[in-house]
Amino acid sequence: MAEYTYDLLVIGSGPAGEGAAMSAAKAGMKVGMVERADMLGGNCAHKGTIPSKSLRHAVKQLIRYNTHNLFRVIGEPRLLTFPEVLKAASKVIPMQVDRITTAAARNRVQTHVGEASFVDDKKVEVVVEDGAKEIINAKNILISTGSRPYRPQNVNFNHPRIYDSDTILSMQHTPRTMIIYGAGVIGCEYASIFSNLGIKVDLINSREQLLSFLDDEISDALSYHLRDGGVTVRHCEEYEAVEADAHSVTMHLQSGKRLRADALLWCNGRTGNTDTLNLEAIGLEANHRGQLSVNERYQTDIDGIYAAGDVIGWPSLASASFDQGRACARGIAGLTVRFVSDAPTGIYTLPEISSIGKTERELTDAKVPYEVGCAFFKNTARAQISGEDVGMLKLLFRIDNLEILGIHCFGAEASEIIHIGQAIMSQPGEGNSIKFFVKNTFNYPTMAEAYRIAALDGLNRVNRF
Repeated sequence: MAEYTYDLLVIGSGPAGEGAAMSAAKAGMKVGMVERADMLGGNCAHKGTIPSKSLRHAVKQLIRYNTHNLFRVIGEPRLLTFPEVLKAASKVIPMQVDRITTAAARNRVQTHVGEASFVDDKKVEVVVEDGAKEIINAKNILISTGSRPYRPQNVNFNHPRIYDSDTILSMQHTPRTMIIYGAGVIGCEYASIFSNLGIKVDLINSREQLLSFLDDEISDALSYHLRDGGVTVRHCEEYEAVEADAHSVTMHLQSGKRLRADALLWCNGRTGNTDTLNLEAIGLEANHRGQLSVNERYQTDIDGIYAAGDVIGWPSLASASFDQGRACARGIAGLTVRFVSDAPTGIYTLPEISSIGKTERELTDAKVPYEVGCAFFKNTARAQISGEDVGMLKLLFRIDNLEILGIHCFGAEASEIIHIGQAIMSQPGEGNSIKFFVKNTFNYPTMAEAYRIAALDGLNRVNRF
């Protein structure tokens, strides 16, 4: 039985694990990493962020081909099957795996492929593919095992017409109709993807509006564009039962409705991957969704045991997970730790959404005197040139000192555009002001010019020039 010893053992090679391992290695620690799959990258690279966003990009390219006048002259609008689009999207995955594997080797992070479980708070057992076992001793251990789709027991996910957000990436046919249960971020993203492939989608939402954490105006815009794309959005609905046969899937809702489609995609929540770790051996307990609680240094209740990424719940973003892992490693190395609480939201619907800071509803409830500056993409030259003129940028700012309180963007490249405003919001004192956008010159034509337009709109509202 092989035995190893490390300063830090990272369980899971997704964004949080990668961030922690590389940061710890650069701080001079001896680092080991355990990954249950035969390739590094975790769910982010293989089942989540990378494949789904690559799939979205392929569909976006198809939309541009079918709507651009130049291409429409050449031939009729083209329809692609889901397997064809999936094949194009899957080419990105090996490039990400190669990047992570190369970085691990370059930083002398020793990788172990197998299933990890705790023996005690300083020792982990890894069962490798052939059944052999490795014992790993570590001064510190980071649990960054990520999450998987939540699967209720009364839904048969073994049926070939029932999928979750992991298994949908292996679907080898193109359904004509689809039910998506769960209208969170993942459900809305896939509703956009499938509707733009010409599939009729029923999107079931258990709440009163889509993505209620968004600014109301942005949520309304998303709802409009989903419906405009052929998605039927059903609010305030809960499932009661799911039946499937060789030809279709029928979902019975508690309201009495019966929906029938060629396939069902289940997107209702996620579960932390902690059930196989033998947490009982170290006296650590996960909540009912398999998630672990941590303090602001990403420490669990057990000394020397840390957790980061999706396994600790909100915000469950790859971007935040990278920073959480890195922050955790910095803490172990005795450096300052930034608890990640201000990550921008990036939602890759078609069009995409990104936001940071407060919403109008939050500011109104808190009785904060604020004003709004808006820029509509249809009025910007770059959007008119590219043909991606759907969307807007909205700045929320304090009336008295023009401090930016929130930024909300809907439209092409929203997740890129948001970072300009994020940089200004992070400036101390008077540096955080919408006046930055009128005191500095932006390239023209660009999508970033929307900041200047929105700032001028806001300043006009408060008679400040």
